[in-house]
Amino acid sequence: MEKHAAYTSLSDWFEYLNDDCDYEQWSQYLISLIKRYPVKDGVDFGCGAGWFTRAFYRNGYETTGVDISPEMLRKAEENARKNGERCQFLHGDIANFKTPKKFGFATAINDCINYLPKEKLLSAFSCVYKALQKGGIFLFDISSEKKFLNKIARSVNVDDREEVTYISFGEVEGDKATLDVSLFVKDANGKYTRFDETHTQYVYKEDEIVSALEKVGFTLELVEGHLGEDKTNSDRILFVAQK
Repeated sequence: MEKHAAYTSLSDWFEYLNDDCDYEQWSQYLISLIKRYPVKDGVDFGCGAGWFTRAFYRNGYETTGVDISPEMLRKAEENARKNGERCQFLHGDIANFKTPKKFGFATAINDCINYLPKEKLLSAFSCVYKALQKGGIFLFDISSEKKFLNKIARSVNVDDREEVTYISFGEVEGDKATLDVSLFVKDANGKYTRFDETHTQYVYKEDEIVSALEKVGFTLELVEGHLGEDKTNSDRILFVAQK
C-alpha cells in the first residue's frame, strides 16, 4: 500500500469533509480579533484550500495564502477563482519563508503549527516576525494536548458520505502524533478508488509556544480557547502576539 504526503489526495475534499467546523463563525471570530488592530493586509500560513484567506479578502483585507502542499494551493486557487476572489497564493514553508513585503497581520489557523517539528518552531516564528510590519500581529492556534490525548490517541474516525469515505487511525507517542488517513473516492461509474496519506503532528504546550514567541521578540497579547472559550477545556488554544 503506497502512502502519500499529507494533503495530497485530501486536498480536493478537505473543506467538504470539514463542513461541520463552521468555517463562517470561525473566520468571523478571527476577523473580529484582527479588527482590533490598524492593519490592512496579511499573510495566511498553512492556508490549505483557502477558506480563511478568502474570508479575510471578503472582509476587505488584501491577503496572501501560503502553503507547503502544491495540491492544496491548486485547490485554493480554484476556489478563489470560482468565487471571483482575487487572493494571491504562494508555495512556501512557514519555517523558511522570506518576503520583501511586510504584512500587517499573519495567521496560521487549524493545525499549521502542529505540523512543525519542535526544532523548526523558533525558525518559523522568526520568519513570521520578519514578515510583519512594526506593530503587526500574529494570530494562530494549536490543537491542545487535551485534544491529542482524548481524541487522537488510539482513535479511529470515520466520515462516510455519498461521494467519499474518510477513515483515520490516530496514535500519539510522547509529543508526536501520527494519523494514517485513507480516502475512498467514488467515480462517475460508482467505482471507488483508495488513496492513503500519513500525517505527522506534534503536541505543543502553551508554555513552549509562549517561550518561543518571546525569544524572537513578540509581545503576547492574548491566549484563549477556541472562539474565546475556556482554554483549559478547549480542543484548541489561540494565541495573538504583536511585533
